[in-house]
Amino acid sequence: MAYTVVGKSVRRVDAVAKVTGKAKYTDDFAERNMLVGKILHSPYAHALVKSIDVSKAKALPGVEAVLTYKDLPDIRYATAIPGIIEAIATDDVTVAELKYGTAGHPYSLEESHRDKEDRNILTQKARFVGDNIAAVVATDELTASKALKLIEVEYELLEVLTSTDAALKEGAPLIHDDCEGNILSAKGYEIGNLEEALQESDHVIEGEYETSIVQHCHLENQVSHAYVDSDRRIVIMTSTQIPHIVRRIVAQSLGISWGRVRVIKPYIGGGFGNKQDVCIEPLNAAMSLAVGGRPVRLELSREESMIDTRTRHAFKFKIRTGINNDGKINGIHISAVSNTGAYASHGHSIASSGGGKFRYLYPTKALKYDPITVYTNLPVAGAMRGYGTPQIFFAFESHIEDIAKQLNLDPIEIRKKNVVKEGHVDPLSKNTIRSCSIRECIDKGRELIKWDAKKALYKDQTGDIRRGLGMACFSYASGTYPVALELAGARIVMNQDGSVQLQLGATEIGQGSDTVFAQMVAEVLGIPMYMVHVISTQDTDITPFDTGSYASRQTYVSGMAVEKAALEVKTKVLAFASSMTDVPAHLLDLKEQAVVFKDSGEKVLGLEVVAMQSYYDRVNAQPITSDVSNNARINAIPFGVTFAEVEVDMKTGKIKILEIYNVHDSGKIVNPLLAEGQVHGGVSMAIGYALSEQLLFDEKTGKPLNNNLLDYKLPTIMDTPDIGAAFVEKEDPTGPFGVKSLGEPPIVSPAPAIRNAVLDATEVAFNRIPMNPQRVFEKFKEKGLI
Repeated sequence: MAYTVVGKSVRRVDAVAKVTGKAKYTDDFAERNMLVGKILHSPYAHALVKSIDVSKAKALPGVEAVLTYKDLPDIRYATAIPGIIEAIATDDVTVAELKYGTAGHPYSLEESHRDKEDRNILTQKARFVGDNIAAVVATDELTASKALKLIEVEYELLEVLTSTDAALKEGAPLIHDDCEGNILSAKGYEIGNLEEALQESDHVIEGEYETSIVQHCHLENQVSHAYVDSDRRIVIMTSTQIPHIVRRIVAQSLGISWGRVRVIKPYIGGGFGNKQDVCIEPLNAAMSLAVGGRPVRLELSREESMIDTRTRHAFKFKIRTGINNDGKINGIHISAVSNTGAYASHGHSIASSGGGKFRYLYPTKALKYDPITVYTNLPVAGAMRGYGTPQIFFAFESHIEDIAKQLNLDPIEIRKKNVVKEGHVDPLSKNTIRSCSIRECIDKGRELIKWDAKKALYKDQTGDIRRGLGMACFSYASGTYPVALELAGARIVMNQDGSVQLQLGATEIGQGSDTVFAQMVAEVLGIPMYMVHVISTQDTDITPFDTGSYASRQTYVSGMAVEKAALEVKTKVLAFASSMTDVPAHLLDLKEQAVVFKDSGEKVLGLEVVAMQSYYDRVNAQPITSDVSNNARINAIPFGVTFAEVEVDMKTGKIKILEIYNVHDSGKIVNPLLAEGQVHGGVSMAIGYALSEQLLFDEKTGKPLNNNLLDYKLPTIMDTPDIGAAFVEKEDPTGPFGVKSLGEPPIVSPAPAIRNAVLDATEVAFNRIPMNPQRVFEKFKEKGLI
C-alpha cells in the first residue's frame, strides 16, 4: 500500500474531536475560583470623561476590583505580585499613559514600519459607542453586571463624526490629537506616467463605487482568561489567531518584558481576521493583576463582539481608466477613502494591501493609487477575510464591466486581453508571477455556467422577472512578503513506533491547516496519516515561533517549515538506517513505513525498527527529531474568477442567485475536499457582503442600530444557492508541493460578479453594496422602472 496523501481528500485530523464535542475551546477550561470581568462601554461616540465615581460599585458585595483609567497606574506588577522586581512601566510613564497598537502584525525593528500606537487599556476619551471606560472584576457574572450599573460617569459630549466626509472637513474636531485632519495615512504609489497614458487612450472612463461596514460573525465570541502562575508570570488562555503576537502586545500594553507573558491558544471557533487583533487580552491581564494575580475570565457578548472588536473597512472609490477601442487598458487611477473607525488597528495597511494585491491582475503602462485612511467615531475596523481586496475588486471589476458595456465590448474578452502573464515582475514588490492560469480559470467558469447559451437566451428580456450573467476576476498573494516578515517554525519528534508528533506555531482556526500539514509530513516520511499526531494547541512557552494565521499564508509559508522539518527527519532516519546496515544513505528512501532501496523499492528495514534503535541503542542512541524555522522571502500569486447567474424581481427588488461558480488557480490542491469547503465558506460570506450584510449606525449619534444576529442580516441556508467550486491546478515552483494560497481568495470576486449579473439582467448599475431589496427597489424607482 502506497501512502500518497498530498492531493487526496483525507479526513480532517480534528474531525472526530469536533463532531463529538471532545475538542476543548477557551471557555471549556477553568481555573479554580475563577472571577468574572465585565466592561463598562461608553454610550457616546465622542466624549470626555469629566468625572467617574466607582464607590458604589466597589461597595457591592462580591466585587473584587473596579478599574478606570485612573486606577491603572496603581496596578503595579511588582506590588501586585510579590517577589517581582520589575514594575509596570517606568517612574515617569504610567500604564494609563501607555499607548499600544493592537494589529496582529510581526514586530518590526524599523520604528517607522510599526503599527500606529493609539490605544489605551481604558480611556478617558470615548471615541466610539462601545469604547472601554471602566471594568469590574467580581465573583460572578450577575454581580459584575450589577456593579457596572452603579458606576457613575459624567461626560462632556463632543461633535460626532460618523462619516469620512465629516472627519475630513476643515475645522472638524480631532479624534486623536496627533493626527492632523483625522488622517491616519495617505501613502500610495504611482507606476509610469499616468497623464501620458490617459492622453494616449481612446477613452477615459470614470466611475464611483462604495462598500459598507460588515462584521465577521464567527461562532465563538472573543473570550479569554488570565492569571499569574507560580513562576509569577501572566498567563492568558485566549481564542486568538496570533498567540505569539498577543504575548508581545500584552507586554507592551503593561510596559513589562515580553518574557513575563505566556499565551495559550486551544481550539478556536473561527476568526476570519477579527482574532488577528489583540482586543481583550491586555484588559484581561490588567484585571488579573488588579486582584493579585487571581484568575479572571473575560467574555464578550454577541452584541459587544459586533461593536467592540473589529469590522471590515468601508471604502469609497473613484476610478479613472484610460482604454483603447480594442479594449487594451493603458492607465488606471484609483482614489480610495477608507473608514478605519475610532482607532488604527490594521489601519492603512488594509488600503495598502488591497492596492498591492490588485496590481498583480492587470499590469498597465501606468497605475496611480491614492488611498487615504481616516479616523471616524465608529467602531474600529481591522482585518477581515480578504484584507482590503474584496473592496477594491468590487470597485474595479464593477468598473471594467461598466467600461465593457459603454464601449460595447465583450466582458470576458476585455479581461482576457488585459490580465497578467507568467513571467511578469511587479515593479514595486519585485514578486514574479511564476505560475498563472487565470485565462484557463475564465474558460472553465464560462463552460460551467453555460455562458454563451444563456447569454443568447436572456437577450432583450422584458417582464417582472429577469435573469442575467456576470463574472469578475481577482488576484491575491500567498503571505505578506516583502511587506512583512514571513517566519514560521515546525517541530517533529519521531516516536519509538515510527509515528511522529508535529508541533507548530501556525494556528488552526477551522480552515484545516493541521490536516494539510499532517498530509505533508505523511507524504515526505512515507507513513499513513494516523501516524502523524498534530498538537493543535499553541503555547508561546513551548511551540515554535510563527507569526499567526492570516494573509492566507499557512499552507504556503508555514508549509515550507513543515516540509523542511519533515525532510530533515527523513535525512536523519536514512542516516541512522545507514549506520545500522552500512548501505549508503543516498541509496535509500522511505516508503510504506519502511526504509527501502531507492531504485528497486526493496525493503531494507521497517521504520519502527530504526525508530526503536534510535532510542535504545546502547552506543548510538539519538532520538530522531527536527526543530526548524523558515524565513520565506518569496511569494506566489493565486488567481481566480467567479461566474454568477441571478434572477431579479423588478417589482420587489429581490435578487436570487441561481448559480455561482468560484474557479481558482491556487497551485497544487493538497486536500480537494478541504479546498472545496474553503470555497463554499468564502463564497457564502461574499454573498452576504453583496446582498444583505451591513452594520448600521445612527448618523448623528454613532449608536449601532443592528449589532445583533436578529437585525444584522447574515444569509441563511435559504439564501445560499448550491456553490460550485472548481480548480485549475498548476503547481507553483516556489510553494511546498506546488501550493499557492486559497483561504481568503474565495471571498474576493463573488460580490462584483453578482453585481455584474444584476447589471446584465436589468441594465441598472449598482455601485454600492449591499444590494438589499430596499436599495434595489429604490434604484429601480429612481430609474423609472417601477
